[in-house]
Amino acid sequence: MKGKFWNWIQNQDEGELESRTLFLNGEISDETWYGDEVTPKLFKDELNMGKGPISVWINSPGGDVFAAAQIYNMLMDYPYDVTVKIDGLAASAASVIAMAGTTVEMSPVAMMMIHNPATIAIGDSEEMKKAVKMLDEVKESIMNAYEIKTGLARDKISKLMDAESWFNAKKAVELGFADKILFSDGQGDVTNDAGEGMAVSDEMSAPVMFSRQAVMNSMLSKLIPPKKPVEKRTPVDQLEKRLRLLSH
Repeated sequence: MKGKFWNWIQNQDEGELESRTLFLNGEISDETWYGDEVTPKLFKDELNMGKGPISVWINSPGGDVFAAAQIYNMLMDYPYDVTVKIDGLAASAASVIAMAGTTVEMSPVAMMMIHNPATIAIGDSEEMKKAVKMLDEVKESIMNAYEIKTGLARDKISKLMDAESWFNAKKAVELGFADKILFSDGQGDVTNDAGEGMAVSDEMSAPVMFSRQAVMNSMLSKLIPPKKPVEKRTPVDQLEKRLRLLSH
């Protein structure tokens, strides 16, 4: 069995509250199968073992959205500062957890990905309708976390999720999903004005590092050649008729 997914590093100066660092790596799950999954129960046990500000390093491809929601709630309810640091990947459900940070920092070589929730459904048309409705509600709940953190309009967030959008550190800060870039000396820092109630223009959706939808559209445009304009031609019978009129 692999080791625990967490690794608390405790730092305490005399007269100060203990600060702790958590390295959160691996898939997010509601239960553990291989011993290296991130589960709400294990996370809660460790979180409540101490007090003081914490740093949470995230490198995760995501996983169970409901398990991630539980961890998000724990961090939001934690009475001390939570600094989230993304050193590799915060994708899917892991990006939801990242939104619980009092401050979210991304490595200049890290990536964040947001997309629509997905599930597997079996049954008749009524069961499929229930599954669609459930996914719509789950998307709304995820958007709540993104909206609170970024200040972006819900329709903007929805479009980014529809496109399965990948952001590098700079783009994540521009859109408000992160607050700063790690290891930056302050020069050339990116600022985010979305959280100050300013309207976000369509151009702000442009700094997407990668969009599955855009790639698909680009590929389809190359596979399906554009239609050639139809040339207007005079039918043969009309030409013959005109020739007969000219000969008289």
